[in-house]
Amino acid sequence: MKNLNLYFQVHQPFRLKKYRFFNMGKDHFYFDDFLNRSILQKVAADCYLPMNALLLRLIGQHGAENVRVSFSISGIAIEQFKLYAPEVIDSFRELAQTGAVEFLAETYAHSLAALTSREEFERQVRLHADTIEELFGQRPTTFRNTELIYSDGIGEMAYNLGYHTLLTEGAKHILGWKSPNFVYANAIKQELKLLLRNFRLSDDIAFRFSDRGWDGWPLTAEKYIDWMADQEGEIINLFMDYETFGEHQKGDSGIFDFMEQFIGAVVRAPELQFRTPRQIAAKFQPVSVLHVPHPISWADEERDITAWLGNELQDEAFSKLYSLQDKIARLDDPDMMRVWYALQSSDHFYYMCTKWFSDGDVHSYFNPYDSPYDAFMNYMNVFSDFKREVERRVIG
Repeated sequence: MKNLNLYFQVHQPFRLKKYRFFNMGKDHFYFDDFLNRSILQKVAADCYLPMNALLLRLIGQHGAENVRVSFSISGIAIEQFKLYAPEVIDSFRELAQTGAVEFLAETYAHSLAALTSREEFERQVRLHADTIEELFGQRPTTFRNTELIYSDGIGEMAYNLGYHTLLTEGAKHILGWKSPNFVYANAIKQELKLLLRNFRLSDDIAFRFSDRGWDGWPLTAEKYIDWMADQEGEIINLFMDYETFGEHQKGDSGIFDFMEQFIGAVVRAPELQFRTPRQIAAKFQPVSVLHVPHPISWADEERDITAWLGNELQDEAFSKLYSLQDKIARLDDPDMMRVWYALQSSDHFYYMCTKWFSDGDVHSYFNPYDSPYDAFMNYMNVFSDFKREVERRVIG
């Protein structure tokens, strides 16, 4: 019997408007409301609402005990749902009420705080857990960091916050000869169980599904289940962006039909069953300790953090932003906090990346900039004005 862990990341950043030098000191609203509304409502119509409706129907058809999925929804995405598409929150609530869905904890801002500030990381994880519990009546017990970024130290921080199960990437340079299809343990806190993404099977859906040049095209439910049957191990962790459905893989590609047939086929297969991370952690013990001294992620061939940090643009913007955290902590201003969180979203640093990407166009997904340098200049203009406002209010 193989246990299938089907997990989806849900996130949209607050994209910045074109903010020029002459705006500084005069204009303290930094976000492109029109663009953010347009994108969020488009993705809601193409992905979130139809996919949630499909899952709700399949749970009703096959039973909550047979169809299990998990989500992490960033706090920044939830803020946009409230502003632009509250029906999306309602649809997630309907899924929550089935008892078939587990909601995971993450950083509220979908941020890189774990790489620089324990205090900011802990504050965001607590805020996110409170938000999920308030909206969906479920306190998260499983953690996944932004973009599955993980190291031994990050795992220790999550454990100290009360999480005993964590999702991350099954990176080849970390696993070596080992399989991602088992539970592993954190090297510092061995009570922390690690569930590792099977990137080959996940990316067959997330990136290759509609690629007619791929030797696996067309992907059918029967073919995919045969591939899973050939896998060694106890669990198969399928982790992907929720925007895979209807956005990265367009609706006319057949992606929704595939998922309906796949889920139905798994339910009927005696050797397969869906399980949430919480259920898997309760059932299986780690087979060994996994040592991850340097951060990994689910991005690109390298599975490292160079999509977000590493070049001079990214590092400059990142260090400048987090130099404000002590002053931010002294402010009791909800409006300034909302901006602080929005500026931390990993997407802003993603847009500044100058490397070539092995998974192609997914990195340009709704990117509002013509170049990484444009992204950097616009971000730093916004940051400079925001910094001035923070310092003025702290002094005042």
